[in-house]
Amino acid sequence: MNCWEILGIEPTSDRQRIQQAYEQQLKFASADEAEALRRAFQEASGESAPESAAVVTSEPGYGTAQEEDRGEAVEAAAPVRERPLDAEESQIVREVIIQIKALLNDSQRSKDVGIWKAILCDPPADKLALRREIAGQLEPQLRPMAENGSLAAPVTRFLGEWFDWYSLQDVPEEPADERNYPEPGMAEDQPEQPPQMVNFWPAVIGWIVGLIILASIFGGMGGG
Repeated sequence: MNCWEILGIEPTSDRQRIQQAYEQQLKFASADEAEALRRAFQEASGESAPESAAVVTSEPGYGTAQEEDRGEAVEAAAPVRERPLDAEESQIVREVIIQIKALLNDSQRSKDVGIWKAILCDPPADKLALRREIAGQLEPQLRPMAENGSLAAPVTRFLGEWFDWYSLQDVPEEPADERNYPEPGMAEDQPEQPPQMVNFWPAVIGWIVGLIILASIFGGMGGG
């Protein structure tokens, strides 16, 4: 496996994203996995793994003498590994993933943040352990879509807040449509305008002049 597969993200030069992936994976890593993650982080970012994210374990013989001397303060700050999901929880995660992928295939419904919330926030899918598992499985697909603007801004902000994807939480609001539309019901409330009066006097005068000319012509012919 290369460093990106170990970190669970697509290749990127975004150091913040690399560190977030590293710290998320580290929460559930064993001692051997943690060492692989540190090497993957260093390879991906070109830097050493941050000390604040180091794993502390109580296994005999683990760590250097310097790590053991850090004492209770470091142990208290170390992330606690959560228990694996049971069969029922794993089934819930699968169902949520299927619903989200189906939603992505519907261009209209996928713009509605309310539908996303109904799927992801519905108990028991909102439990922290399930939420993290869902986030880990959806991140490779959803996060790039959100970052390149393929998802509606309200949906992107919700995903950033729900899954702690911090880079998505500052998406700007969509610009308001400033065209001047009438308020609903205004057209019906407008009083009917009276029909415009047509100025027909020039036509009447023209007819009269025409009749006089015709009378003169026929009168002259009769006198002859």
